[in-house]
Amino acid sequence: MNKKVITIGSATMDVFVECDEANVVSVCSKNKNSDFMSYPYGSKIDISTFSSNVGGGGVNTACNFGNLGFETSAIFKIGKDFYSEGILDFFKSQKVNLKHIIQKDNVSTGFSIILVSFQGDRTVLAHRGANANIKEDEINFEAIKDADFMYVAPLNGDSNKVLEPIVEYAQKHGTKICFNAGTTSLKKGFKHIKHILNVADIVVMNKEEASLATEIVVRPDTKTEKFSHDTIHVDIKAMLNKLKVRDYQIIVITDGKKGAYAYDGNKYYFCPVYPSEVISTLGAGDAFASTFCASINRTNFDIGKSLMYASINSASVVSKFSATEGLLKFEKIEDILKHNKEYTYYIC
Repeated sequence: MNKKVITIGSATMDVFVECDEANVVSVCSKNKNSDFMSYPYGSKIDISTFSSNVGGGGVNTACNFGNLGFETSAIFKIGKDFYSEGILDFFKSQKVNLKHIIQKDNVSTGFSIILVSFQGDRTVLAHRGANANIKEDEINFEAIKDADFMYVAPLNGDSNKVLEPIVEYAQKHGTKICFNAGTTSLKKGFKHIKHILNVADIVVMNKEEASLATEIVVRPDTKTEKFSHDTIHVDIKAMLNKLKVRDYQIIVITDGKKGAYAYDGNKYYFCPVYPSEVISTLGAGDAFASTFCASINRTNFDIGKSLMYASINSASVVSKFSATEGLLKFEKIEDILKHNKEYTYYIC
C-alpha cells in the first residue's frame, strides 16, 4: 500500500517574464555584496519570453509527492476567481486529491510575477492573497490524522498561526512531520521556531533561512572542517547542531550551487549539486526538500542517498522553465544514479 502524505502550503498562479534588456547589477559594500536586477527606467521593454504556470510551495511539493507514487492530498487556500480556475484546471493532470483544499469567495488567489535573469536566477513579485489567510477552523484535521506524514511548506502572514496547532495535532496522532520553515516563522526567533523543531522529524532549510533561525552567520574567514573530498564550514556545522533539538530527527541545510548538508545526531553528510543546465531556479528548493522527505523510506533511511535523490530531482527541475515540469519519478532518479556512479555523497 502506498504511503499517504498530505501537504500544506501556498498555491499561486505564476507569470514568468524574461527580457533581453534586463541587467544584473552587483553592488559591493564593506560588509556584503548584493546583486540587483535592473531595467532601463521609464522605458517600455519588450518581453522575450513569457509563460504562466501554477506554483507555490504547497502545489509544487504535492505534485512531486504524487509524481513519486505517494497517495497525496493537499491543503491550500484559493479564491473563486480567474486564477483559481487556472490552478484547479492544472490539477486535473496531477495525482493529487484536492478534497481538503480551502476555497473562499472573499479572498483573492495568490499571484506572482517572476522576473527571470539570463543567469537563470529570478526575482519574484508576490501577491500572497489567500495564502496569507488560512484559518485553523478551515483545516480538515482528520485528513492530517489519516496521513502517514505531513509536509509543511512555508506559511505566510496570518497563515503562520496555524503552524503550531497542525504540527501538535500531527504528533499527537502519530503523523510524521517534514518541516520546511518560512520567513514568517523564522523572523520570530529561535525560541518560537524551537516549538516546531521539537515535534518535526525532518527539517529542511536553505542556508539563509538556517542563519535567520539560529542567528549564526557563516563567516568567510572561518576555518573549514574537511569531509573525505569536500568541506563543511564550521558555522554551518554549528547551525545543524543548534537546529537538531530532539532524537531521531534529521536536519538538512541546502547551500545553492555548493550542495546540501545533513545531520542526524551522529554523522554529518555533504552532497554536491548534481550538474545540470540552469533555466530557472524557481521550485528547486521545493523539489529538493520534498524529494528528500519522500526518499527516506525509499532508501531505508539512507540519508546520503536521499540527499542524492533530492539533488538529482532538483537539478531536473531547474533545467525546465516551470517549478513542476522537470519533476522525475523514483525510477528515473535511480536510473540516473545507476549510470553516474561517480556522483556520490560524503560523510564527515
